[in-house]
Amino acid sequence: MELIYGLVTGILFGFLMQRAHVIRYDKQVGAMRLLDMTIFKFMLSAIIVGMIGIYLLKDFGIITLSVKATSLGANIIGGLIFGIGWALLGYCPGTAAGALGEGRWDALIGIIGMLIGAAIYAEVYPAMKSTILVWGSYGKITLADILGLNHWVMIAILTVIYIGLFYLFEKNKL
Repeated sequence: MELIYGLVTGILFGFLMQRAHVIRYDKQVGAMRLLDMTIFKFMLSAIIVGMIGIYLLKDFGIITLSVKATSLGANIIGGLIFGIGWALLGYCPGTAAGALGEGRWDALIGIIGMLIGAAIYAEVYPAMKSTILVWGSYGKITLADILGLNHWVMIAILTVIYIGLFYLFEKNKL
């Protein structure tokens, strides 16, 4: 049943990405040049819905959260690889899959690259486990934990900030 939920969620997310035009190359380049905030607005909306939905499910006992340990080394290196790949290809992983679904074959090169990258990561993971993955390790923490706040207070604060950003982007026609 979990696989069906994942499939339905993935199809819905792909449909929404397509309708929001975030899988278009010009939107991707506009985001990288900070001239078109369509992708950022889409992601801010997704983050707000995700935060609220996940913590509602958690608080009602429907799911349990498994927070992954924080590793600055992994995040910095992974972020650099992600950013370079996005800049070179013009798609991030999710939008590459959506673009391929729309018939843009250039995205296939990126998807093949992601699969090769995942295979390389799987091969070097044992060596990284005692090096990169422990650089700047802070354990299983959340922003609410760091600030000593209830998760709903943190969600409210972030929601206000994200809606404020959304408003600024809209006001400046970004």
